[in-house]
Amino acid sequence: MDLTHETLVEAAKTWGLFYLIGFSLCVLVYTFWPANRERFDRAKRNILDEDDQPWT
Repeated sequence: MDLTHETLVEAAKTWGLFYLIGFSLCVLVYTFWPANRERFDRAKRNILDEDDQPWT
């Protein structure tokens, strides 16, 4: 097998695509995992609770 620039570019495009698809699936699983619901709900509420006041 001759290792040329075109071969490396083709391999990077192919495996990079699979890598990004796999990473995206992992992020989606983490986001919608039932055990993480409380953490995300708390973060959603807390961002406005403490800083929701005008500056004086």
